[in-house]
Amino acid sequence: MVTSSVPRLVVAAPSSGSGKTTVATGLMAALAARGLAVSPHKVGPDYIDPGYHALATGRLGRNLDAYLCGPELVAPLFLHGARGCDIAVVEGVMGLYDGAAGQGELASTAQVAKLLRAPVVLVVDASSQSRSVAALVHGFVSWDPEVRIGGVILNKVASDRHEALLREALESVGVPVLGALRRAAPVETPSRHLGLVPVAEREGRRGRGGRGDGRAGHGRL
Repeated sequence: MVTSSVPRLVVAAPSSGSGKTTVATGLMAALAARGLAVSPHKVGPDYIDPGYHALATGRLGRNLDAYLCGPELVAPLFLHGARGCDIAVVEGVMGLYDGAAGQGELASTAQVAKLLRAPVVLVVDASSQSRSVAALVHGFVSWDPEVRIGGVILNKVASDRHEALLREALESVGVPVLGALRRAAPVETPSRHLGLVPVAEREGRRGRGGRGDGRAGHGRL
């Protein structure tokens, strides 16, 4: 397990399509805009999301895949990528507890979060629900006591009234609501059968220069 003092957090969700990449990339960009050296990581072998991470941070997007490299190498690879950085943001894969089929927690976001001893920010698609969001979050918080969910970000919130209902419901769970994002079609990231459209294929993307020993681009360790 990781013992280094590099601050880190994991951005996860109950399922795919909840807004993990939007929130993780936005958070990386916001931290970089404050002058911090941000180390971006992605759980699993996905090469598309790290391209967005690199665009936001100016550093190489790195993968953390416990299936391909083994759980014992996740922490060393993380520390290698985060060397010299002020903070690391790790975007999860699929749902928080989804991993290799038939192999328990192997290669899941939850497993990586535990290996890194990192708090989890849970991104919840709150559309079409109000009080039920508390049951959903409570289930994810209580499923594995070793996974520390530090807060929730509500996504696809319809209105002030909707947000108030969601926040009120979540008070009983004891997990802080860190923020809420409204439904906004202009900021949606286009996708297709293999996942998101790669950043290199999108027009109007904004490039950033490299920082430290990282380079803008995408790749894996």
